Amino acid sequence: MSREYLDYLHDLFSAFAAVTTRAMFGGHGVYRDGVIVAIVIDEAIYLKVDAETRAAFEAAGCEPFVYEAKGKAVPMSYWSVPEDALDSPQEFRPWAQRAWEAALRKPKPKPKKAAAKKAAKKAVKKTRG
Repeated sequence: MSREYLDYLHDLFSAFAAVTTRAMFGGHGVYRDGVIVAIVIDEAIYLKVDAETRAAFEAAGCEPFVYEAKGKAVPMSYWSVPEDALDSPQEFRPWAQRAWEAALRKPKPKPKKAAAKKAAKKAVKKTRG
């Protein structure tokens, strides 16, 4: 991704919050306070969407990012942004806010079984020791 596009992204999010970007999976992730709120693929931004925000994105004509895996199309929970929202940080702000709220509602991943077992063993040792 070009430096110019990264600068544009930071400017676009400026009316919402400071963000960071990090390369991932052939694109970039956009983070606020360490929480991913968007992905950027081929210099196109897709914001985090959930059941509560999907209707607003659908009504604006946005579409999910879709990738192919094992010959099947797999839609992600990241959706395109209305064209007019990309014109200014002020127009973009409500869409970024929706993405932030969706990201905060996302359930936290459950710990892996091995990590859970290790934590349980550690807890038992503490109670015995």
